[in-house]
Amino acid sequence: MKSVQEQMEVIRRGSVEILVEAELVEKLQKSIDEGRPLRIKAGFDPTAPDLHVGHTVLIQKLKQFQDLGHEICFLIGDFTGMIGDPTGKNETRKALTREDVLANAQTYKAQVFKILDPEKTRIVFNSEWMGEMSAADLISLAARHTVARMLERDDFHKRYAGNQPIAIHEFLYPLVQGYDSVALEADVELGGTDQKFNLLVGRELQKQYGQKPQCVLTMPLLEGLDGVQKMSKSLNNYIGINESPKEIYGKVMSISDDLMLRYYELLSNVDLETLNQIKAGEAGHHPMASKKGLAHELVARFHGESAAVIAAQEFVQQFAKKEIPEDVPVVFLTSVEPIWLCKLLCDAGLVASNGEARRLVKQGGVRIDGDKVEDDALELGPEGEFVLQAGKRRFARIVFTTPSPT
Repeated sequence: MKSVQEQMEVIRRGSVEILVEAELVEKLQKSIDEGRPLRIKAGFDPTAPDLHVGHTVLIQKLKQFQDLGHEICFLIGDFTGMIGDPTGKNETRKALTREDVLANAQTYKAQVFKILDPEKTRIVFNSEWMGEMSAADLISLAARHTVARMLERDDFHKRYAGNQPIAIHEFLYPLVQGYDSVALEADVELGGTDQKFNLLVGRELQKQYGQKPQCVLTMPLLEGLDGVQKMSKSLNNYIGINESPKEIYGKVMSISDDLMLRYYELLSNVDLETLNQIKAGEAGHHPMASKKGLAHELVARFHGESAAVIAAQEFVQQFAKKEIPEDVPVVFLTSVEPIWLCKLLCDAGLVASNGEARRLVKQGGVRIDGDKVEDDALELGPEGEFVLQAGKRRFARIVFTTPSPT
């Protein structure tokens, strides 16, 4: 196992909050001393037949724990799925049938192993213990939490204050999720930031059942392709992991540079050193090249390496080469220093002024070899060759030449 410090560097990556970090450090040290991996839990309700990459933020963090040598419990909430998670909802959710839940659960099992190692992952269903509970057992569990504490939850509080109905069974959801941690004797539970209340209920219930309370790690909710709203199928801003390689590759290439960095942090397997180089835009990590690298990585993860190579080739053929005319005028430039993009556009005769260049970049009208440029502070050269595009019809092939010796 890596040292506690090395593990914490990986664990902190992309996380929003760790409760309580000092306790997690203590658990990790004890894990090393005793040679016993920590038990890491994350639960997923099979409320739909397939997953998108927003769901995989947690799975990716599970993979990091798995690579650190810890035991992963991927919990499929076939019991809680029939209750319906009330988190963030302003009305009671329609309960799913057991047939729907079980059918969706089977697809989850197939999809999760595109990220996790199946030989090192424990798949569990919370019906294993909840289905065995009697009515008396459930009443006993319900007695361990108060209505006042439940109403502290933001969504319940808003619905109560707004005279919106709250069904009694909805109060059971965080209790059942919390009891899952008791049944599994979890050391750490992962969840989205919207799950914080439920995760802390698990921590409290473990104390009441005489267990060492789990640490809680929350991960951000991944923004969709628009860069604003949470990734969601209903908003059509998602990347489905079962979509075709071409669709996944094209969708990744459509995101902004800022969103690309967020996706790298939360979805990519690149190491921390490489991630920092990409964030800094160091040599070899031009935003467009980095975006292609991310698209390739995600397609390869879900469909294999050969599919990623083909998707990249198809993207270039469809969106880059297709849009660049064959008779592009050539502009030779000699410089010993990189040239500012806006000045380059002016020097190539593609725009009349730096101001026009800036506006065009902000409008998404500037491309390099078919790739959209979003940074008007970008500098290029003093070596290399590429096609610079301004608007739909103005092109110039920029060729940097070596200055003559003096």
